[in-house]
Amino acid sequence: MILKYLGHAAALGVATLVLPGVSMAQDQVTACLITKTDTNPFFVKMKEGATAKAQELGINLQTYAGRIDGDSESQVAAIESCIAAGAKGILIAASDTKGIVPSVKQARDAGLIVIALDTPLEPVDSADATFATNNYEAGVLIGEWAKGKMGAEAENAKIAFLDLTAQQPSVAVLRDQGFMEGFGIDNKDKAIVGDEDDARIVGHDITNGNEEGGRQAMENLLQKDPSINLVYTINEPAAAGAYEALKSVGLEGSVTIVSVDGGCPGIANVKDGVIGATSMQYPLKMASMGIEAIKAFADSGEKPQASEGLQITATGVDLVTDEPVDGVTSMTSEDAAKLCWG
Repeated sequence: MILKYLGHAAALGVATLVLPGVSMAQDQVTACLITKTDTNPFFVKMKEGATAKAQELGINLQTYAGRIDGDSESQVAAIESCIAAGAKGILIAASDTKGIVPSVKQARDAGLIVIALDTPLEPVDSADATFATNNYEAGVLIGEWAKGKMGAEAENAKIAFLDLTAQQPSVAVLRDQGFMEGFGIDNKDKAIVGDEDDARIVGHDITNGNEEGGRQAMENLLQKDPSINLVYTINEPAAAGAYEALKSVGLEGSVTIVSVDGGCPGIANVKDGVIGATSMQYPLKMASMGIEAIKAFADSGEKPQASEGLQITATGVDLVTDEPVDGVTSMTSEDAAKLCWG
């Protein structure tokens, strides 16, 4: 694979992937993939899926990533670069689902199709389409599992919420609020994290979706209440950090951790008992479907339709646990290891 950098955009960590056997003819369709980071295994797999499908369909793919989760400024600059490069479409996993909307509108006004991946924009129709996990369902699944595992003791739960960022992007809100519904917590306004008044909630802290953030957030909430016995985490890297914080004070055996992702390290942590249950999603599928949609738009002007009853095209979610509970369908970590990513 030959890696070419695009002028001033090179400073943003941007690359054009000139794929084997693909010429740079003027009429070739160009597509852009903009992810939150290029280090999180979820987005690494998303890029892999987009790259493979672009090669198959003869599309010139340009890839962009923020420096860290939450780096919306780089994503805005990436959209501007895609417009200038004459791209036909953009796939974006937005860090700031509200703040990015004016830039997305600029791209759509310029004739590009914009498809949100993984994280719906706010409002969701700011993009032409969304290919994503049903993140609310993902949260409901781990909430139902946690409630079933705790049984009668669910009424005495002490719950720590390890969320994503202060901006509350839709993916984080949906997972958080879905978990509450599954566990039996009145989540008040489903569009807001933190307005609940259930006494079982110890508190919320942010992790930036990484292990160090998960460790720090867990330490902060343990200082608030060392009797925490259930931890919801936005993703599996945050869950790994939370576990390390619990282990450092000898609590790893008395606290249940639940999460969302389905990365191979996370599935291994389910097998090892670090994570009790996780909701598995499919980033490669999201990206490959997105590239197919850009190609269809370039060929015919056709735009994708949402799944029935949803505002998104759902790309699947499955609960993974080695401790199944009645009434909640799940797969084992052994089975999930055949499907995981990263």
